[in-house]
Amino acid sequence: MNPTPYGDDPEPCEQVPAGRLCVPVRPVAHGFAARLFRTPVGGRTAVAFTTPERLRAVLGADQAWTALAEPALRALVHPLGVRLLTVDPALTAVPPAPGRRPPLPPSRPRPATLTAAAR
Repeated sequence: MNPTPYGDDPEPCEQVPAGRLCVPVRPVAHGFAARLFRTPVGGRTAVAFTTPERLRAVLGADQAWTALAEPALRALVHPLGVRLLTVDPALTAVPPAPGRRPPLPPSRPRPATLTAAAR
């Protein structure tokens, strides 16, 4: 029997792999924070990849990441109300070009306010 490099194999009923996951992070004031994403229907999800190559293929070579086990990632995002974990997503939205912002939605007209002279 050949032991796995990260401990035991996942149970057949488990939906995510056992061992190390590559988790995208973003810089914050005192280190890094896990990046959270949205599902196609708008729900919040933590995202992880089984290899650095898969992470780079989806998020780009410049995406910072850290290695975490699945239970550690779930414990990290649970206080934020995130219960969903997506492993090895294949589709993502194209990021906006650097320095360009998406157009803002049209603003609604504000109701007119009466001044003291008009009353």
